[in-house]
Amino acid sequence: MNATAQPKTTRRATLIGLSAVLIWSTLAIFGALAGDVPPLQLVAMAFTIVFALAVAIWLARGENPLDHMRQPAPVWALGIAGLFGYHLLYFVGIQNAPPADANLINYLWPMLIVLFSALLPSSSGVGRLRWFHLAGAGLGLAGTALIVMGDGLWNGGLRVRAEYGGGYLAAVGAALAWSGYSVLSRRFAHVSTDAVGAFCGGTAVLAWVAHFALEATVWPTGTVAWLAVLGLGLGPVGTAFFVWDHGVKHGDLRVLGAAAYAAPLLSTLLLVTYGLAAGTWTLALACGLIMGGGLLAAREMLSART
Repeated sequence: MNATAQPKTTRRATLIGLSAVLIWSTLAIFGALAGDVPPLQLVAMAFTIVFALAVAIWLARGENPLDHMRQPAPVWALGIAGLFGYHLLYFVGIQNAPPADANLINYLWPMLIVLFSALLPSSSGVGRLRWFHLAGAGLGLAGTALIVMGDGLWNGGLRVRAEYGGGYLAAVGAALAWSGYSVLSRRFAHVSTDAVGAFCGGTAVLAWVAHFALEATVWPTGTVAWLAVLGLGLGPVGTAFFVWDHGVKHGDLRVLGAAAYAAPLLSTLLLVTYGLAAGTWTLALACGLIMGGGLLAAREMLSART
């Protein structure tokens, strides 16, 4: 193995974590097919599904679900702040500021993961932050800006306006919540990924409370809409969090952060494929930037010999 090669287990965990990015790319299309269900209600329904599935798996394995819920207070605090805090702040952001602006601010989280990973102690197993990690994350952010802002990026792009200050702050909070959760999870690498199922249950309860306080209830209409909600619970709001947890605990955080920019790209490509969005040259350029950034950030992992 060469000097820069990563252990096989680290590369495997990184690849598992990257599968979350692929799964998250289905979020937009499932959300669109779910119809007019309010966002917090959709989150609550999806997390309820994944929690019920987790409980069913634990019971099938002959395990007591309460054993997975008995976690130290710091572990619970991190899990709820990450899963529920992120979603709440994200939706507050897009509802109180121009959605494209808030979404772009939210997508600072992959860059923040790359930067925050440098603050972890050497004992965490995260290698030194190198120029290509930063450059890769920067290219990803530029590509995501093209996707989120579209052609408007050439006509002034993000315009900060004081009346949207609350929405902007919430979007910043969302980016900090998810990047902080992802990086700090490394400090709890000894905690089983099964704990994510418990966090999903807590998030479901809080999301229902937030929904009833802030939204009017609208149930899915038709089989397709209900299947889309089920798909959310099984995929981008379910399996994705489990594989991401494994990745950020045992994989390369710097690569995961930079590669996470592929999620909005793949999501947009899926919408184009199903005729729910238009393909443009701007999207093609964004594709090149994000793919190039991800490959650049992963150069160590790709060049490692087993």
